[in-house]
Amino acid sequence: QLDLVESGGGSVQTGGSLKLACVAHTYTFEVYSMGWFRQRPGKEREGVAAIDTRGRTNYADSVKGRFTISRDNAQDTVYLQMDDLKPEDTAVYYCAADQRADIATFEFLAHWGQGTQVTVSS
Repeated sequence: QLDLVESGGGSVQTGGSLKLACVAHTYTFEVYSMGWFRQRPGKEREGVAAIDTRGRTNYADSVKGRFTISRDNAQDTVYLQMDDLKPEDTAVYYCAADQRADIATFEFLAHWGQGTQVTVSS
């Protein structure tokens, strides 16, 4: 059992920024790879950004140069800094955690948060 709680979603104009946070309620946060996924209406959930236990990262091509994933092991928290937001970034964003994740392929199967809505208007 692992609880993941996302926050930081909201509504912004095109070109704006948001910072999402996900707190993992576990005593062993440092052993988990963490990821951010999103789901747009009528589409499948897709990987956005991921970070492993050594700080290595992977990003979807659509967000490279605009989004930054980071983690603070002392706070059991993973962040997603989103800059230069576009309308196509509008989605529900989900936090994921997996001790056996493959961040290169966004293979996360273990734990998921409830999601936070991000809306970008033009």
